[in-house]
Amino acid sequence: MRRMVAETRLHPADLILPAFVREGITEPVPIQAMPGVVQHTRDTLRKAAAEAVEAGVSGIMLFGVPEDEKKDAAGTAGTDPDGILQVAIRDVRAEVGDELVIMSDLCLDEYTDHGHCGVLDADGRVDNDATLERYAEMAQVQADAGVHVVGPSGMMDGQVGVVRDALDTIGKEDVSILAYTAKYSSAFYGPFREAVGSSLRGDRKTYQQDPANLRESLRELALDLEEGADMVMVKPAGPYLDVVAKVAESVEVPVAAYQISGEYSMVEAAAEKGWIDRDRAIFETLTGIRRAGAQMILTYWATEVAQKLSDARG
Repeated sequence: MRRMVAETRLHPADLILPAFVREGITEPVPIQAMPGVVQHTRDTLRKAAAEAVEAGVSGIMLFGVPEDEKKDAAGTAGTDPDGILQVAIRDVRAEVGDELVIMSDLCLDEYTDHGHCGVLDADGRVDNDATLERYAEMAQVQADAGVHVVGPSGMMDGQVGVVRDALDTIGKEDVSILAYTAKYSSAFYGPFREAVGSSLRGDRKTYQQDPANLRESLRELALDLEEGADMVMVKPAGPYLDVVAKVAESVEVPVAAYQISGEYSMVEAAAEKGWIDRDRAIFETLTGIRRAGAQMILTYWATEVAQKLSDARG
């Protein structure tokens, strides 16, 4: 009876798998703070993409991890056509074609030696307009590599419009933009920074949003839509379900939510201690995000959950 009258249902197609690919390794590197998640080699990334397709996952969001010596102040590895992310996009496209929506993180933080999401000025502050020039270049090389969707995540003012113009200029009008519309300055990003080998010094409070604010997110939402966003996202998901719900009520474009590394790690750690039922907790958190109005959920459990959903349907 509960199954028959359930108001919210998870489906494998709701899920997107975030995946890390690291340059210069021959075996996957476990991420200590995220049990079960690894920095992939190019070969194991291809395998993970194929497994996601088999499970019914809709998309994969790729994050590149360059070698440390390739990081610099401008994040030039991020715009190198042969940089690790662009190579990974081509690898996954060759492996699965259009069977999986290939998404790419469009940000400089993995590639800069200071770890910030943009270019710094002489006073050590992020230079918004100089950063937009770099984002335009990143969008073009990622599109040339074969990505279906770019995800500008740096929270620079005007980033969606600049990226849209850059894509259109090279005839990539069919590459979509998933705007990181509401990306909060959160305590839950810690494990992710290990995953991407972040060099961050300081914090990102000057360009990520204040966790206390909701109306600010709605202003950002209006700007992103005006600039041409095809999809919008709230990040993190769990602590901001009210924001997810408000955004979903306000728009007619698809809404995504990112269940981030800290959310994943908390469940895994508590389950390892025997304090909670792991599978029930995973499904409950994802159902809550879906119930709040997210049509797409980025989660590190994507393939596992999709397989279990498929098995349950028989």
